[in-house]
Amino acid sequence: MSRHVTASRTAVFDRLESEVRVYCREFPAVFARAQGAQLFDEEGRRFLDLLGGAGVMNYGHNPPGVVAAVSAYLADGGIVHALDLHTVAKRRFLEAFERCILAPRQLYYKIQFTGPTGANAIEAALKIARRTTGRTSAIAFTNGYHGVSLGALAATGSSAKRRAAGIGFAGIDRMPFDGYFGAGTDTAAYLAQMLADPGSGIDPPAAILLEVVQGEGGINTASDQWLRSIADIARAHGALLIIDDIQAGCGRTGTFFSFERSGIRPDIVCLSKAIGGMGLPMSLVLMAPEHDCWRPGEHNGTFRGHNLAFVAATAAIDLYWSDDRLERQIAARSIQLDDRLRAMPNHGGPDGFVLRGRGMIRGLAWRDQGIAAQVSAAAYALGLIVETCGPKGEVLKLLPPLTITAAEIDEAADLLGEAIAAVIPVHIDTLQTA
Repeated sequence: MSRHVTASRTAVFDRLESEVRVYCREFPAVFARAQGAQLFDEEGRRFLDLLGGAGVMNYGHNPPGVVAAVSAYLADGGIVHALDLHTVAKRRFLEAFERCILAPRQLYYKIQFTGPTGANAIEAALKIARRTTGRTSAIAFTNGYHGVSLGALAATGSSAKRRAAGIGFAGIDRMPFDGYFGAGTDTAAYLAQMLADPGSGIDPPAAILLEVVQGEGGINTASDQWLRSIADIARAHGALLIIDDIQAGCGRTGTFFSFERSGIRPDIVCLSKAIGGMGLPMSLVLMAPEHDCWRPGEHNGTFRGHNLAFVAATAAIDLYWSDDRLERQIAARSIQLDDRLRAMPNHGGPDGFVLRGRGMIRGLAWRDQGIAAQVSAAAYALGLIVETCGPKGEVLKLLPPLTITAAEIDEAADLLGEAIAAVIPVHIDTLQTA
């Protein structure tokens, strides 16, 4: 397609839409339909999608069973909007979530439906922690990302995101995430020392907030031992442990919750993105019952009763989490993806990429921060959509659907290898002539 034709198809977006848009600048096609791991633009060109709505499309685009449930609900005149009124759709979701997610893991949480964004769940979680403990500050970590509303943004590490707010932030003390200083430094011990020392300047926190796998921050992964140490520290100091599972939850790391393997039991868990089943907006906060400190209406929102999302989420839970078939599939596909990525010629070595993450959230991190963006662009030209992340955009982030086929993983790996091969020789030549 000529540049002129492409420009004419996107002119209305350029004319009317805010400059704040991001993804369409890197992937400028006008998309028309999608199925599973595949996207199609309005000209019919096919793309393999490893962007996945930044973690929304865990079950791929338009999973047939979920679409069928939503379509039948609408055809039957099911209620769509209900604030926080009791509805059949909400009851079915709560029952399915308890039956398939909470009970098998011996977890008992109260569930709060917040506004439909992940940031709103984070805002609610921080409010709960501050109300419960009577404290005002919280601990967050380097390269964490929790949203761009002011409370969540205060806990977010990105200087670019924070700068956009135009004001200073309070209420958060920043600590180094696992591995921030390299493998030889135990940052959990560092945090413990800071909290134990009355001269550190760190007040007793209401909460410790973290992602098990930092998605936007560069696919930095906390070890199980580090997580257990942080949980012990939170308990010792009377702070609530909040796990932000908005991107890494709902099966992305291989288990429904990213923290399951470590054996910890957070006080609060935030879910959004994939919990909506097929991309419908939904967000929730799971809290230990003793922390349900709200008085009616203290944290509300018009769209905390999105019944279509309840229907989609219930269908997804029934289809994918009523037994262990999806977990077994994730395990097999994760091994396949890991093997393919490790076999790429550019893996390892001083100028090659370092492989990060686990399960179906993986990152390819280059020392030179410009390579990831070039590989993303080259991959897009080949029909593969994959974004960058990390504080300097130095990491290529892979978020394939959990339901991706073995053949699609091989195809994606072939295209990614071709994109890397197209970029690396050019990059080396540039360095040699600089």
